[in-house]
Amino acid sequence: MGRQRSRWRVGHPDDVVNAAVFLTSDEAAYITGANLVVDGGWSAVLPGATV
Repeated sequence: MGRQRSRWRVGHPDDVVNAAVFLTSDEAAYITGANLVVDGGWSAVLPGATV
Protein backbone atom coordinates (compact mmCIF):
# COMPACT_ATOMS: atom_id res chain seq x y z
CA MET A 1 0.00 0.00 0.00
CA GLY A 2 3.02 2.31 0.30
CA ARG A 3 3.99 5.01 2.70
CA GLN A 4 1.28 6.83 4.62
CA ARG A 5 0.23 10.08 2.95
CA SER A 6 -1.21 12.24 5.67
CA ARG A 7 -0.69 15.68 7.09
CA TRP A 8 -0.31 14.02 10.49
CA ARG A 9 3.05 12.41 9.74
CA VAL A 10 6.48 13.96 9.87
CA GLY A 11 7.68 15.09 6.48
CA HIS A 12 10.49 13.34 4.66
CA PRO A 13 13.19 14.93 2.50
CA ASP A 14 11.75 13.21 -0.57
CA ASP A 15 8.52 15.19 -0.09
CA VAL A 16 10.44 18.38 -0.87
CA VAL A 17 12.47 16.67 -3.59
CA ASN A 18 9.28 15.51 -5.33
CA ALA A 19 7.97 19.08 -5.34
CA ALA A 20 11.25 20.37 -6.77
CA VAL A 21 11.32 17.67 -9.44
CA PHE A 22 7.75 18.57 -10.43
CA LEU A 23 8.58 22.26 -10.69
CA THR A 24 11.53 21.52 -12.98
CA SER A 25 9.52 19.17 -15.17
CA ASP A 26 7.60 19.89 -18.37
CA GLU A 27 4.33 19.33 -16.45
CA ALA A 28 4.99 22.58 -14.55
CA ALA A 29 5.87 24.61 -17.64
CA TYR A 30 2.81 26.87 -17.23
CA ILE A 31 3.40 27.59 -13.52
CA THR A 32 4.92 31.01 -12.81
CA GLY A 33 5.10 33.15 -9.71
CA ALA A 34 3.44 30.70 -7.33
CA ASN A 35 4.32 29.65 -3.79
CA LEU A 36 4.27 25.90 -3.44
CA VAL A 37 3.97 25.12 0.26
CA VAL A 38 5.24 21.65 1.13
CA ASP A 39 4.20 21.36 4.77
CA GLY A 40 1.82 18.42 4.87
CA GLY A 41 -1.17 20.70 5.38
CA TRP A 42 0.04 22.38 8.56
CA SER A 43 -0.44 25.88 7.14
CA ALA A 44 -4.13 25.03 6.64
CA VAL A 45 -4.47 23.69 10.19
CA LEU A 46 -2.50 26.48 11.88
CA PRO A 47 -2.66 29.50 9.57
CA GLY A 48 -0.13 32.14 10.54
CA ALA A 49 1.87 29.79 12.76
CA THR A 50 5.62 29.72 12.36
CA VAL A 51 7.71 26.64 12.74
